[in-house]
Amino acid sequence: MISRQDMFAPIIAADPSFEPQWRDFCARWHGKPEVPLYVALSELARHLIGKLAAQDTGAFGAVFGVVERWIVEGDDYVRGAARIGLIEDLQNGGLHVTTNPSDFEPWLGPESAYAWKRAQVFWAAEKTPG
Repeated sequence: MISRQDMFAPIIAADPSFEPQWRDFCARWHGKPEVPLYVALSELARHLIGKLAAQDTGAFGAVFGVVERWIVEGDDYVRGAARIGLIEDLQNGGLHVTTNPSDFEPWLGPESAYAWKRAQVFWAAEKTPG
């Protein structure tokens, strides 16, 4: 089972270009009792959107393989963080300038694709007046 303490090691292995941002994040939160990994996942989402915009998607197969593992093998925190923290940020149209959230869909595994669709349905229902 993947725990919150272990969740970022495989993402750094999958995409070493995220490591400087991860190190900066760790330095900012060093010594704090509760590290807000959702903030790190937001930084990861922005990183991935930037790579998508630059058409630098070579690591995406490995990255989204890790996301799939987070959802399948993660503890409750890791599964929720992957679904809500990362996937919802990747779907945030406000973070995309030259890309679209749907551009990520080809790299999703079965469980992450299911989480992706559930997030879309949830936010569509939230936007519906009523």
